[in-house]
Amino acid sequence: MHAVTLSKTKKKPGLERKGKVVADIKDAIEHYDNAYVFTYDNMRNQKLKDLREQLKSSTRIFLAGKKVMQIALGRSAADEAKTGLHKLSKFLQGDSGLFFTNLPRDDVERLFKEFEEHDFARTGSISTETVELKEGPLEQFTHEMEPFLRKQGLPVRLNKGVVELVANHVVCEEGKPISPEAAQTLRLLGMQMATFRLYLVCRWSPDDFEVYKEGLAHLKANEDDDSS
Repeated sequence: MHAVTLSKTKKKPGLERKGKVVADIKDAIEHYDNAYVFTYDNMRNQKLKDLREQLKSSTRIFLAGKKVMQIALGRSAADEAKTGLHKLSKFLQGDSGLFFTNLPRDDVERLFKEFEEHDFARTGSISTETVELKEGPLEQFTHEMEPFLRKQGLPVRLNKGVVELVANHVVCEEGKPISPEAAQTLRLLGMQMATFRLYLVCRWSPDDFEVYKEGLAHLKANEDDDSS
């Protein structure tokens, strides 16, 4: 016979975290005049953190699980936190987040239109152009780099201490996924092929609701990419 120890069941950390997010969103609903759903390309957490810091006096930004954000807003008129807020919930699909703010609408729209942060492409992202290195010396690299470059698939050799490409080499092709080696090579070449962008999908205020066609099209395109 086995002895069984009865102990209080501890709450799962994930549930506590979700509960805090719901509470934080409900708090934001009370303190901000407008709420937006947004979508994005090439998310970069540090860049988003910088944006949060820049706007912290006027804005709160949430990126959480779709269902958690929907629960906080309300998914129907019967359980919405404020009148009309549930309309935002159906737009929380795919890569999307919530943007609560007291900034005027024109300022928000300008901010999203102008926001653009360039960065190096990650493995698996789609190449925006074909990059081909021509046969000949690669003088931007020191001779110590030659073994590493060869490991990235570049056909190189040392010629009198200079790294030399012995044949033309295609690093990546437009429209195709970037391999781990290509991502590393593009970084070495200083080529930033990823652009972190934000798009407004819809806006709620106590007396108004608006959908942005460009952002909605982008959200649907991202969803299609995820399902394919």
